Amino acid sequence: MTLTVLPDQANSADADVAHRPMTVLVVDDQDAARVALAAVLDRAGHRVLEAHNASWAMELFIRHRPDVVLLDVEMPGYNGYWLARQLRAVENGGWTPILFLSVHAGDQDLWQGIEAGGDDYLVKPVRTAVLLAKLRAMQRLMEMRQRLVSMSEELREANAQLMDLSETDALTGLVNRRGFNRRLHQALLQARRDARPLTLFLCDIDHFKAYNDEVGHVEGDACLRQVAQVLQAACQRPLDCAARYGGEEFALILPDTPKSGAMTLARTLAHLLQQRALPHPASSVSPWLTLSGGITTCVPDGTSTAESLVLRADEALYVAKTRGRNRFFSFEMQVDTLESRGAGPRAGVPRPGADAPPQP
Repeated sequence: MTLTVLPDQANSADADVAHRPMTVLVVDDQDAARVALAAVLDRAGHRVLEAHNASWAMELFIRHRPDVVLLDVEMPGYNGYWLARQLRAVENGGWTPILFLSVHAGDQDLWQGIEAGGDDYLVKPVRTAVLLAKLRAMQRLMEMRQRLVSMSEELREANAQLMDLSETDALTGLVNRRGFNRRLHQALLQARRDARPLTLFLCDIDHFKAYNDEVGHVEGDACLRQVAQVLQAACQRPLDCAARYGGEEFALILPDTPKSGAMTLARTLAHLLQQRALPHPASSVSPWLTLSGGITTCVPDGTSTAESLVLRADEALYVAKTRGRNRFFSFEMQVDTLESRGAGPRAGVPRPGADAPPQP
């Protein structure tokens, strides 16, 4: 069936569209109609891809991802409605305007075209001004969609930044209490799914109130930042999380860390702090700044909750303080870091020279 592009006086329409060229896929089995349509589009400044059947149209669509598809309804083999559905199926979340071309002008034809995935339905013969106006309308819709996608991405990034800010402690740069709660919940769910151990540390600075009273709050803030750096340095794996729990209290969330590895890490933590040699003129434990901590480790089951983990770690912290401070106490092992010796490394972190990490 021959397409006739009727002449008109829409030079202004040509000029309006020509300055923003698009790639247009023209699908029509009639060579004369396809060539005539391509000539109109070419004069308007667009790049034209031509296909004489559905198979070749699919090939061109996948290869070039045109901006618009002009699609004849009646073609031998697979018709335009079938092809429109296939085009929509391979877009993977994108959107390409599809304009049907047909000699049929009935309401049912229009309805069938829209249901097949078309965005407009033009009746042959198509006037040049109408065709270019429709292309311009589709172009505006695409531009609007792109702006919305861009705005959505900017909004997503802004929300992510806001989340980071809302979950970051301003003084130490560690995760704050709000972020700690969310990350502990996530780590608990993941450990339950994977049937892997999860360790939680709660610790605080020994006699920190006396430290503040002796040297002042400015030095106290500097002390908190130093301890935060030590805790952050102990988090060597991507999912490890150091948090400021509140005041002089800190927490470590350590996925895939068994009991023995937790004790090893606690001794490492004490050693890192000892290397800093931060003076504590008001401590009855040591002339240097020290930490007391509680440790709990479990492979979570259906009864495990974030609250129960915090409670056990807090109880272990209390025991560490009653035993003289400057130590970490394990709730499950019922020993502290001064009593425990020879515990293995953390899961996934082999000791130097080891061939493989131990199993929990």
